[in-house]
Amino acid sequence: MEGQARLALNSQRWDWWPLLPIYPYGIRKTLVRELVADRLWSFEQLHGIWYVAVPIRMTVIKVTGGLLLYAPITPTPEVCTKLKELESLHGPICSIVLPTTSGLEHKLSVPAMARAFPKATVWVSDYQWSFPIRLPSSWLGFPADRTKILFRDGLPHTTDLEWISLGPLHLGLGTFLEVACFDRLTGSLIVTDALVSIPKTPLSVFDLDPLPLLFHARENGFEPILDTPEMRQKGWLRIVLFANYLRPASLEIRPLFDSLRESFSPGCRQSKLHFGFYPFQWKPEWQSDAEELLSTPSAMLLVAPVLQRLVFPRAQVLLLAWIRRLANLPGLCRLISAHYDSPVDCGPQQLEILASRLLQKPSSPNQGSWATLAFIDDLLLRNGIVPADPQDFDGGNAPNSPWA
Repeated sequence: MEGQARLALNSQRWDWWPLLPIYPYGIRKTLVRELVADRLWSFEQLHGIWYVAVPIRMTVIKVTGGLLLYAPITPTPEVCTKLKELESLHGPICSIVLPTTSGLEHKLSVPAMARAFPKATVWVSDYQWSFPIRLPSSWLGFPADRTKILFRDGLPHTTDLEWISLGPLHLGLGTFLEVACFDRLTGSLIVTDALVSIPKTPLSVFDLDPLPLLFHARENGFEPILDTPEMRQKGWLRIVLFANYLRPASLEIRPLFDSLRESFSPGCRQSKLHFGFYPFQWKPEWQSDAEELLSTPSAMLLVAPVLQRLVFPRAQVLLLAWIRRLANLPGLCRLISAHYDSPVDCGPQQLEILASRLLQKPSSPNQGSWATLAFIDDLLLRNGIVPADPQDFDGGNAPNSPWA
């Protein structure tokens, strides 16, 4: 059994984690699920900062001629083995798609996945950027001889798939662009970050690693880790608040001295528990804040609050036009996002409800749990880092891409 555990651990190892040093660092467990029989598969891992971990998902689509990877995840030996098993049944991986210009967690996996499958064509969304220096694509690890730009160089597998772009939106430092994929055969809309459905209970990928849930279910650093359904649920709700609002209104940061004083308490002298250092204190109303965020039915769609407040407050017209274009896709019945729950029911009615909800309430709230996001947005605007004029959010004004 010990030998089997060691083999499993080695198959989940990712030695390039220092490129983006976030949880779970060098060991990344993967959950593989078949979403639609012989057509769509989900490869899911966890990722986050300070145990604020949420699922990140790669979708595999069977297309004419083989398989397409949408939004690749970290290609550990375990992931590559599972993909090769799919290849043996459904044909070779022929296309690898990076459908977004933002999100390092999506970008960094693509060059490694391209090396793992050297015969696949790599497709990337336009206006890719790097910070603080704009570097050529080949310097970022993308294979120059088989990398193509979506729309500019064509589109992959148009007989099977339809591609719908949100953006580009010029954000000053870089450009936001996300390309959704619609699988006509199954009526599945596949997106990256813009649309999500957040479940009220932890997702099954946490069964592989419940530590993030249990870490944040505690009230202080010296409270022991207890793995119970109640603690997992409590931790999930707090992670949802963290991940969506960065610093929700019901969270206080404790004085550094108090947090350090509780460190190295008996039972907490482990690196995975940060040696008992836990600088967070939750107010009694934290649960009602979580319930407010998750008050819509489980299948109700959301624009992730971070994007809604930092990317779209001055581009709501474009966002609504994109949502309504998606609503007109013939046969649309499900959504598969790169984060949170998938697949979920998604048809014209759900998308129209989302559009109406965005119109009825302010797209950029400033109060309550939104206050930290509003502060960041205001800071970026006041310092001229992001444009204030909605006309600046224009693909024609987007900075030149190093992919040109």
